Amino acid sequence: MNFDYSDDQKFLKKEARKFLEARCPITSTRSVLDNDSKAFDHKLWREVAEMGWTGAAIPEKWGGTGLGHVELCALAEELGRVIAPIPFASTVYVFAEAILAFGSDAQREALLPGIASGDVIGCLATSEREGVILPEEMSARVVTGKLSGVKIPVTDGDIATYAIVAAQDEAGPGLFVVDMIDEGVVRETIKTLDPTRSAARVEFKDVPCERLGAAGEGAALLSNIFDRAAVLFAFEQVGGADRCLEDATSYAMERYAFGRVIGSYQAIKHKLADIYVQNELARSSAYYGAWALSTDAVELPEAASAARIAGTHAYDFAAKENLHTHGGMGFTWEVDCHLHLRRARQLGLALGGLPHWRERLVRSLERYSTL
Repeated sequence: MNFDYSDDQKFLKKEARKFLEARCPITSTRSVLDNDSKAFDHKLWREVAEMGWTGAAIPEKWGGTGLGHVELCALAEELGRVIAPIPFASTVYVFAEAILAFGSDAQREALLPGIASGDVIGCLATSEREGVILPEEMSARVVTGKLSGVKIPVTDGDIATYAIVAAQDEAGPGLFVVDMIDEGVVRETIKTLDPTRSAARVEFKDVPCERLGAAGEGAALLSNIFDRAAVLFAFEQVGGADRCLEDATSYAMERYAFGRVIGSYQAIKHKLADIYVQNELARSSAYYGAWALSTDAVELPEAASAARIAGTHAYDFAAKENLHTHGGMGFTWEVDCHLHLRRARQLGLALGGLPHWRERLVRSLERYSTL
């Protein structure tokens, strides 16, 4: 069985890398980091949408290219390499997947073409405080079709045009689609470790909303959305981790100490080898997740959890070891190591931290003990 990309998918990946190297150099990421008034790279976002990336997994009848989830995984990996400062993850990995999987025909007709064209920027608003919040603990409420409550932090919440919000109603926990342009939505941009991915505190004051999926199934729907997004996040993390290894190796072969390139020292060799091993473990887990996602396999929960855990470990480890390999220079603002460390931490928390996903993995594996 071959779990590698097909020739067509490899070609897509190669062309995506060429495009991003030309249109998204590290200066693009830094332009967002250094400018508080710039939430994302608008030009890159439009170009990515024009190339059909935002609609890669969206069927053609709703304006997408209908490529599929494996192709989307390949694009995610390349976007992770360049630390792309665009709301791709929130819009495509989370919002679009949720509408595709659980939206009504009317919701798909209304939202998916806009996502594919880049006109719609989506986000997911679940968190209300530090730590994991159980669905029954949410304070956000929907009464007679209107949503009230506060969500913080909401990744890309300050720039989103639509949001999926977790809230309680008379049927219990649910998910609701909200137009973020409504006058009842109050947003406040907040500072995070990675300013290249914006975040906000969002308050909803009697905002009209539409239910996503069936009544009373909010917790189950949210769990599935997280599983689907986790696989795509894992590929972005693998891409970032690979770039960290390349940067660390390149620097180790150029930097001299005591008359030798530092890459010739065993301590540095061990660092680079350890990064490589972590990256390959994460890649194999991500491939398993891609298979489960693209085939809608029953193994998706455990595949997604494994990919999420391995991807988070690999990117965080690679970002730290890349910085350490650069030595004293690695800690400076001018060197790019901290950009990967920032993105690694942001991606590692965007869908909940490692303890949350370890628990999900254990729970998904428990079902096999009864077989």
